[in-house]
Amino acid sequence: MGKLSVNLCGIELDNPIIPASGTFGFGYEFAELYDINCLGTFSFKGTTLHPRFGNPTPRIAECSAGMINAVGLQNPGVDDVIGEELPKLKQVFHKPVMANVSGFSIEEYAETCAKLDNQEQVGWLEVNVSCPNVHGGGMSFGVDSHAAASVVRAVKAVTTKPVIVKLSPNVTDIVAIAKACEDAGADGISLINTLLGMRIDLRTRKPVIANKMGGFSGPAIFPVALRMVYQVAHAVNIPVIGMGGVQCAEDVIEMMLAGATAVEVGTANLIDPFACKKIIDDLPRVMEQYKISSLADIIKGVR
Repeated sequence: MGKLSVNLCGIELDNPIIPASGTFGFGYEFAELYDINCLGTFSFKGTTLHPRFGNPTPRIAECSAGMINAVGLQNPGVDDVIGEELPKLKQVFHKPVMANVSGFSIEEYAETCAKLDNQEQVGWLEVNVSCPNVHGGGMSFGVDSHAAASVVRAVKAVTTKPVIVKLSPNVTDIVAIAKACEDAGADGISLINTLLGMRIDLRTRKPVIANKMGGFSGPAIFPVALRMVYQVAHAVNIPVIGMGGVQCAEDVIEMMLAGATAVEVGTANLIDPFACKKIIDDLPRVMEQYKISSLADIIKGVR
């Protein structure tokens, strides 16, 4: 069988498959269905400094090739995650976990990351810079290279664990933002977060979700995600985690050829809770089909 392992920012993964934040809870929910230790790792639910109830309902809209969500980062806050969620996770998951962090000011990002940095279970900090900057007029940190870099510098100053910056695709030049994050000290880049989308109910003539617009994800965005992964991976010298519409083992291979060291799986988990396990189980077959002996060897292997 081919070699599935990869190295992500100095930590060895048994395979490159990572359930994406917001689609896998805090892991132990899925552990009731199968042994989640088969995963490379997973990115747990987006965590903020303070508890958040999230956006009003309805929060989800279905699309023909994906979905739109505006959950609004509902989570119990970092203290409860450390005190309640991580101990439960430790009972069922025996690998380093990826902590996904959100914030509404640079200070919030830094304080939340500093608390999670002290947790032995946390292997990486995935810093989501798609949040609105409350001190900067509400504009997302991730749409401005200077703002994104400021978050990275603040987080790197208070942490020792690898910092992976999760970028928004809703920008004109994602390469410039990725390079700014690298220059500020980021240890990795993950992309893409959701595209901005909307649906309208023809009967009520109102937006389907209460927030009007939300994050569009699913198989329809895969070509956009692949293009951005390719652009960023060939512009920076740090690992890239690819995501966006990944559904099968073939998609994983394609992402890695474009330059991804590891691959996150999001919406597919919401459709089929066994999606990641099925992809992992199928990777050896696809590797054999395409004469791949080691996944690590194909990263940035597109001709």
